[in-house]
Amino acid sequence: MKASRLRTRGGGAAAVAAWGLAIVLAGVARAEEPSDGPNRIFRDDFIENLVGRWNLTREIRGKQVQNTLEATWILNHQFLQLHLKDVADPPAYEALALIGDIHADKRYVIHWCDTYGGKFSGVGYGMRSGNSIEFAFSDPEGSFFNTFTWDPAAKGWTFLMENGDKSGKRVFFAKDTLRRP
Repeated sequence: MKASRLRTRGGGAAAVAAWGLAIVLAGVARAEEPSDGPNRIFRDDFIENLVGRWNLTREIRGKQVQNTLEATWILNHQFLQLHLKDVADPPAYEALALIGDIHADKRYVIHWCDTYGGKFSGVGYGMRSGNSIEFAFSDPEGSFFNTFTWDPAAKGWTFLMENGDKSGKRVFFAKDTLRRP
């Protein structure tokens, strides 16, 4: 009787140990999965609202100018590329912006390049708050902010751009309003 109990207990203990080992190994495998990299695809329902073609009206220096914007996923769905350009032929202004996700930090990154060249290109970081992401670009002379706000009712976006001085005061630079064609 005692031997059969030991065998039962031994078999049960072995099964429990095997399950425990499996759980530990699964945890190690999950811990080894990269939080960022080529196997971590950038999927974001909020950012997905930007995908497609847009008419963009920019208010800048007291004027309104018309632009277009096309947003497409690139580089293994790691970045959403925004291609902005004014409607002039050839365009007087054109920009490429790449929005990515730093999953480990739970924040967004944006790389902005435009016709002003390398000196004025920048990398900004932001976090989502409600229906907005405020991208902050640091600069020795001050900061620049570009706040992307989604309006679910209008199904459109607003990009509010502000210059920030060293004291933290912000000044309006431009406002983009995006609507579907």
